[in-house]
Amino acid sequence: MKKALCTGSFDPVTNGHVDIFERAAKLVDELVVCVFINKHKTPLFTLEERVDLLRESTLHIDNLTVDSYEGLVSDYVKQNDIDIVFRGLRSSGDFEYEYTQAQMLNHLVPNVNTVFLLTSPEFLFISSSGVRELAHFHGNIHKLVPECVEIALRAKQQNSE
Repeated sequence: MKKALCTGSFDPVTNGHVDIFERAAKLVDELVVCVFINKHKTPLFTLEERVDLLRESTLHIDNLTVDSYEGLVSDYVKQNDIDIVFRGLRSSGDFEYEYTQAQMLNHLVPNVNTVFLLTSPEFLFISSSGVRELAHFHGNIHKLVPECVEIALRAKQQNSE
């Protein structure tokens, strides 16, 4: 049985993320999407909100579970018997960063493989930070995020005004 992991801060989850999850889930028996704490970012959504939004956005993927973790990806991989780590790539800049991360993970956990999935062309321009900024300025985010995320972003926007 192959168990895989997709990691990120998912603040918020976008349709590009969901596309990667759908495609990755077809390649393994079990896929875990795990929200990690990025100490370099100040999130818009709480950890609990991000987990809830991910769960709602991925209900249609039968072999996917959502988790959260504060610590190193390598520790999570060891503790949860992960075989594969999937990473989505939008650009060559993403590749440079993700390649280095994959090499470090391989150094720490030699038996785990990192698999890069290219972002589908229709999602290349979508980023969580771009979605947050667009929502902040009342832009149209309708086709960029799952419906539950759009609703949550609009609620956050109204509460901050």
